[in-house]
Amino acid sequence: MEAFTPEPRPCWIAGRPEQGAETLAVLHPFDGTEVATVAVPGPEQVERAVAAAASVAKEFRRTPAHVRAEALLRVSRGLAERAEEISETITAENGKPLKWAEVEVTRAVNVFRFAAEEARRFSGALQRLDTDAGGEGRMALVRRAPRGPVLAVSPFNFPLNLVAHKVAPALAVGAPVVVKPASATPMSALLLGEVLADAGFPEGAFSVLPVRGRDMKTLITDERLPVISFTGSTGVGWDITEAAPRKHVVMELGSNSAAVILPDWPDLAGAAQRIATFGNYQAGQSCIAVQRVIVHRDAADEFVPLLVEAVRDLITGDPHDPAVEVGPLVDEDNAKRVESWVREAVDAGAELLTGGERIGSSLEPTVVLNAPRDAKLWREEAFGPVLAVSVADSVEDAFTQVNDTDYGLQAGIFTRDVTVAFEAAAELEVGGLIVGDVPSYRADQMPYGGVKGSGTGREGVRSAMEDFTEERTVVLTGIAL
Repeated sequence: MEAFTPEPRPCWIAGRPEQGAETLAVLHPFDGTEVATVAVPGPEQVERAVAAAASVAKEFRRTPAHVRAEALLRVSRGLAERAEEISETITAENGKPLKWAEVEVTRAVNVFRFAAEEARRFSGALQRLDTDAGGEGRMALVRRAPRGPVLAVSPFNFPLNLVAHKVAPALAVGAPVVVKPASATPMSALLLGEVLADAGFPEGAFSVLPVRGRDMKTLITDERLPVISFTGSTGVGWDITEAAPRKHVVMELGSNSAAVILPDWPDLAGAAQRIATFGNYQAGQSCIAVQRVIVHRDAADEFVPLLVEAVRDLITGDPHDPAVEVGPLVDEDNAKRVESWVREAVDAGAELLTGGERIGSSLEPTVVLNAPRDAKLWREEAFGPVLAVSVADSVEDAFTQVNDTDYGLQAGIFTRDVTVAFEAAAELEVGGLIVGDVPSYRADQMPYGGVKGSGTGREGVRSAMEDFTEERTVVLTGIAL
């Protein structure tokens, strides 16, 4: 299905499509061809979008839950009906293989369905106060109310689903949302705008503003947007908190996630396949893609060759080919950066086991053994198709290596030993631990977020709804219990 038109794709100002003050060309990461142009709103349009969000906030938060839920279900159905078109759009602007783009659309469909369900049951709580003599005859009603309109700043790597994870919870609690998609991948968010426009939300409940990154500061500092939900690089995230210190900021800032393989795991070939796939499935451009592989010495001789073989077997090429598993990085500059990190590690003594060659924006899936602990490939987030393998002498050594980073989003551990699994849960400094699989597993309804340099707050529909709201207490007097 043809996903694009030659006319600039409009931005969305207070729920209405508009052409912008200028246009932005969207380039296909695989070959650099122009796939579309989008409208970039000017300052006056941005002002109208924010003003509309602020003006509709009171009305929207009082919208009955069933009305919001039905509108969210219409979004879910609308995305499902246009799944083929949206998948092609994701692949064209992002470069991820079509098979993974299709998975992303399915997940976004579910996110809006989850939000519809949560909108119906998201409620307050009663708290009895007569547990103290001074509270006799009194009861507290604790309810949650939106903090205000949400600024949703999304990254390029999941141009639909990470937008959904911000938009759906905001609309579910009755908070207007202003979306700033990544400049490299704005089209999926604009397509979502089309679906939202047909769902029945009040005017001003949403806007999609593909402004350039340099023009984002106005939105970040605008007091009418008291909540910021940001997913992206660590530097930009902390810059946002400094620029808006009085706002409620939810941030997911990435990681260099580790997978631990222990000798009791009965299927090392299966573990190798999972790690190869989810270290490279979007050219490594996922915050919870496997980057570091820590294998116990007793399993290393068998496991490492299996991993290298699994990585070599991955199918690379044009991401529109349904058979392709690994496509390009988002642009050539990022491919060159990851290539240089690999070269730096090898020059410092690491062993290149496979891969490492770059053509344009595509980098061969790569495995490096024994990268120095101060190498970028070990310490930083590569966000590329590279696995850094290390050998651990014991379970304790493996856990120490997992924690040897400034990040802490998720980790995976391949073990059947329940005691070790609980020990890992206690010792590992991560927001999520996946036992028996890669750290890349994420259910869209579960709490998701990190510790240390991986951010603050939690995504996952229910968790985000709580982050976007605040408790308000009403004390009822003269209550007979």
